[in-house]
Amino acid sequence: MKEESLSVKMEDHALEPVPDKDRQGWLALTWSTSGIVVSLVQLFFGALVTFVAGIKIGLIAGVLVTVVGALLGWACGHVAYRSGLSSTVMSRYFGFGRRGSIVSSLIFAFMIIGFLALENALLYKGFIFFFGIGDTITARIVIYGLMTLVWILLTAYGFKLVARVSSIALILSLVVLAYIMEVVVSSSPHSVADLLSFGSQFPADTLKAMGAESDMQKFIFAVNVLLGSAGALALFDADLGRYARRSRDIGIAALLGNLSMDVLMLVIGGAIMYAGIPALVDFYMQTAGMTREAAMHASLQSPDSITAAFLVFGGAMGALLMVLAQGKTQVLNNYSASLSLSNLFDALNFRPGRLTFVILANIIGLLMLYGEILALVNSWITILGVLTTAFAGIVVADFFIVRPLLKQGVELERSVEDVNWAGVITLVIAVIVSHYVLAALIPVEAITTIVICVVVYPALRLTVFRPVRTGLVAPAVI
Repeated sequence: MKEESLSVKMEDHALEPVPDKDRQGWLALTWSTSGIVVSLVQLFFGALVTFVAGIKIGLIAGVLVTVVGALLGWACGHVAYRSGLSSTVMSRYFGFGRRGSIVSSLIFAFMIIGFLALENALLYKGFIFFFGIGDTITARIVIYGLMTLVWILLTAYGFKLVARVSSIALILSLVVLAYIMEVVVSSSPHSVADLLSFGSQFPADTLKAMGAESDMQKFIFAVNVLLGSAGALALFDADLGRYARRSRDIGIAALLGNLSMDVLMLVIGGAIMYAGIPALVDFYMQTAGMTREAAMHASLQSPDSITAAFLVFGGAMGALLMVLAQGKTQVLNNYSASLSLSNLFDALNFRPGRLTFVILANIIGLLMLYGEILALVNSWITILGVLTTAFAGIVVADFFIVRPLLKQGVELERSVEDVNWAGVITLVIAVIVSHYVLAALIPVEAITTIVICVVVYPALRLTVFRPVRTGLVAPAVI
């Protein structure tokens, strides 16, 4: 009996609906929706957005993205709550079909494993920076190997352990973050009013190169950067929404997750870097012999710079924050990655169990480290935002628009069509049109993507690619 219980716990309903007895309230879900975004990567995005747009414009963009992201997260989470399925498995029934869900699984798996690799690299660079270790093959094998082992062990036993780890680490992360912020702000020459009102910090030439000269261009830049993560968070909300007792539970969790990502991390990341940038610039000038201009550029050139910043500002407490913040985020990244890979390979008729994909996700993440992920993070955040938003938009359009019009309800079909071409074609159209055709005219690409999905998908699904009615299984959770 114990062996069966352990097996069920490790499998974590990866490919089947979560039963009523395992459902959780909003607080249990919020530990994870907020936990995954309280990270050094999101602090970096907050600092980047506010240094380009200024904190006032950045905050306005953050509030807008919070509203859009929370609504999209609730919508995806609601579908998961009603079906009991994870984001990629429910895409079989809502938008893509059984083999069509290979596409949605590849999108989410690439994105979430990419962040797994990115966070691993940040932790590794933080460790060698803090301990003064050389970047050698031995150091990489030992540090990456130990981290990978920890992520596998903490993710292998399913949602309950993941939520427990996230709750403890999130609380400790916020406490340590508050301490570091107090240290940095109290030693800064800037007043609190200055920290909450500073403008763009980059030179005019840099802003011109980024296409962010006017206030409107700065606002659009901020929205695009922040929306890049919002689409992914909506899919993560679905992975958790399958555990919700009520629709409002995942709605609250989605809102608090987006507030944490787009407001809290933005303000804290921007304020700490603005207050501490003189000390960080001096550090680079003294230790690396940089000019002041080169040191300023290095301070915000990639996410690993904010890791160095917290270690410089906080010392041992900064190292503790790095471990707590990145550790819980890695567990949550690994959890969602294992779910998306489980669906991907099941659609290919290979079903060894979720634990296999917990391990595989880490192996792929380690291989991706050789793809210069830290240097590429800024360039692919927008296209990833478009892809994940299109995925979420198609699922939402199928559930809330197409099914009611076809009077299908929310039951899960016994025999799912192999490929829902309406969903696959809509995804391709949305990405091409929003990212390549209309980007110059409508630069907020994620919004364009959502509009295209809710217009094009119903049009295709209700005309050219109408579904064929099949047998039904028991109704999804009501």
